[in-house]
Parts: sequence; C-alpha cells; structure tokens
Amino acid sequence: MEKIRIGIVGYGNIGRGVEQAIARNEDMELKAVFTRRDPAAVTVKTESAQVKHFDEMLSMKNEIDVMVLCGGSATDLPVIGPEVAANFNTIDSFDTHAKIPEYFANVDKAAKEGGNVSIISVGWDPGMFSLNRLYAESILVQGSTYTFWGKGVSQGHSDAIRRIKGVKNAIQYTVPMDEAVERVRTGSEPQLTTKDKHLRECYVVAEEGADKAAIEQEIKTMPNYFDEYVTTVTFITEEELKAEHSKMPHGGFVIRSGETGTEGSRHVIEYSLKLDSNPEFTASVLVAYARAAYRLSKAGESGARSVFEIAPALLSMKTPEQLRKEIL
Repeated sequence: MEKIRIGIVGYGNIGRGVEQAIARNEDMELKAVFTRRDPAAVTVKTESAQVKHFDEMLSMKNEIDVMVLCGGSATDLPVIGPEVAANFNTIDSFDTHAKIPEYFANVDKAAKEGGNVSIISVGWDPGMFSLNRLYAESILVQGSTYTFWGKGVSQGHSDAIRRIKGVKNAIQYTVPMDEAVERVRTGSEPQLTTKDKHLRECYVVAEEGADKAAIEQEIKTMPNYFDEYVTTVTFITEEELKAEHSKMPHGGFVIRSGETGTEGSRHVIEYSLKLDSNPEFTASVLVAYARAAYRLSKAGESGARSVFEIAPALLSMKTPEQLRKEIL
C-alpha cells in the first residue's frame, strides 16, 4: 500500500494527538515533526520520523504529501497557515469563527500560487459541528439552530489566555447552561443571547509579581473569545492546575428545531459529542481530512477548502464500492 506521507508542524497537545492518530491509519506514515524549539529537545514516539526545526521545512518538500498545522489560532496559524500552504498541502484547525473568511482568503491565495490544497478549520467545531449545522438547516428550512459547547476544555481559548502578559499557564472550560439546553430540546425555538447559553470558567497561573487584576480584565474583555460571555477568572497555583485540570475532556450539542408541511409538523435534530480527549479527537479529524487533501491534490486541484466542500467519501480509507455496500 502506498502510504500518505504526513508532516506535523508544532508538537503540543494537537501535534502529539496527530502522531497517535497516524499510527491508527494504515495508509499513512509520519515523516517529520517541525518545531520552533531545539529539535534535539523534542522526542517523538515514531522512531522513523525526523524532528527538524521549522526553518528546515523546505528541505523536505518532496518527501511530505500533507502538512498538518498544529499551531494556535490566536497568533500562530494566521502567519504559518499561508506560509506553509505556499509550499505544501495543508490541514489546520483554525477556530476563530469571526475571522475564518479572512483566514480562508489568505490561505487560498497562497495555496493557489503554490499549486497546493489546504483544508482549513478542521476539527469538531468548526468542522463536524459545522457540517451538522449545514445538514440540519438544509433539511429544516424554517427553524432555529443552537450550538452548545462543553462542559470541557477549549484549547483555543486556553491558548489565548496563556499568551497574555503575566500568565504562566491557564486552562479554560466552556460550560453550557442546562436550562437553555432543555428549553431548546423542547422545540420551542427560544430566543437566547450568548450569555444565556454558556459560562466560561478560566483557571490561571500567574507569573510571580504579575498584575492579576490586569490579567483578569484582559481576559474578560478579549474580543471573539470572552467579551460576550459570563466569564469567571480564578487564580491558582501550578500544582493545583496539574492536579485538578490536567485532563482535556470536551463535547457539546448541535440542535436544530423546525417545522415542515402545511400544518407545521415539529421536528428536532440533535448531534452530540462526548470526548475524553479534545486534542486526540481533533487530531483524528485532522488526519481524516489529510487523506482528502492528498486525494484532491493528486486529482490536480489547488486552493483552500472548508469542510463544506469535501465529499465524505474522500475521508475514508474504504473504496466507494465498500462504502456503498457497508455503510450506505
């Protein structure tokens, strides 16, 4: 079997998850991990994979089919997304919803100029939840869609907090309001504000001597992340963070309620996820879409794509004949 050669850019939680996911997909192999750290200080589990500095990426241009970009959405991906797309097929999990159109345009330009395929904003939201919102809204044309996240760790929001001056470490939990979820499940289509639907709980380890009041203010007023939510900030020690907040569960619901027919028959569509490990699940989605990017590139396509433009069959190791026989 000819294997899809994967490169990983960034070796944090998502990067390690991608490595583990590749090991579960027999049509793929990890060729290299690229890091901004000292490569000698980074140890990967795949013995055959190389560890190289980010600046050495172009030296492997002919040895990698798809790069999986595992940087954060706040500052990393807006820079490296277009940069890497100019030279490689790429997958990323850019998750700042409000900036997706701008990010897509930048990556699309670079990917087209380089003759590559880049699938952006891949994961479970944006990603799997996005698809389910689209399916539900296309079927129940008259209705309302609601998305609830959590309770769980948001990697993007946690990363955004950790980049604030004076923050040593941090974790952020998104918590759905139970009352709001139950109201939506009745199919009554309630009008809910952002604050009605979620609470954001932030646990922060501050640097010694840091201005905690300034940190809390910056978190609560951060656009696109916290400013529209009820947000709590609790300062804890590094030891407390490791002991009580080391796991990364997550999940959530997409619910669409609407009506059909001339007499207004009511319907509720619900898609839910319950994840033991947010980064491992996200990584598994990224790897499936890496297969799609590889296939599109082989077919001569180029430019950026979102999950909306990717046919489901492109994600699977199975042939179209197998899919029709076993799953359809």
